[in-house]
Amino acid sequence: MSKEVKLDKATMIVSETNKKGLITYVNEDFCKISGFTKDELIGQPHNMVRHHDMPKLAFKDLWTTVKSGKTWKGIVKNFCKNGDFYWVSATAFPVTKKNGKVRLISIRTKPTKKEVENAIKLYAKLIGEE
Repeated sequence: MSKEVKLDKATMIVSETNKKGLITYVNEDFCKISGFTKDELIGQPHNMVRHHDMPKLAFKDLWTTVKSGKTWKGIVKNFCKNGDFYWVSATAFPVTKKNGKVRLISIRTKPTKKEVENAIKLYAKLIGEE
């Protein structure tokens, strides 16, 4: 049985992907919470940590938003390497590097209990409609 890993208030998970969603950078907090090493994450699709309880529509909305140059915010449930899970309040936004390449930066922090409760209800409904 999987269990929830709760972030503490000081945790800030940061990752960067290319425009195809492949991970190009992760910080130590990402590795600590997810249980994956940097070597296991770099070069992999970011959705490798996406929990099956997450509706596809949420990530379709994320990609549509960031590809239009805007910032996306939402509550996300992710997998840990050992099968446990964790909730995050995610903010994702595109950045154009000096070399012209577009990268997606994602910063994730501890969500409130109410945000998680609302997300659980909404995502159950959305998955039922998929």
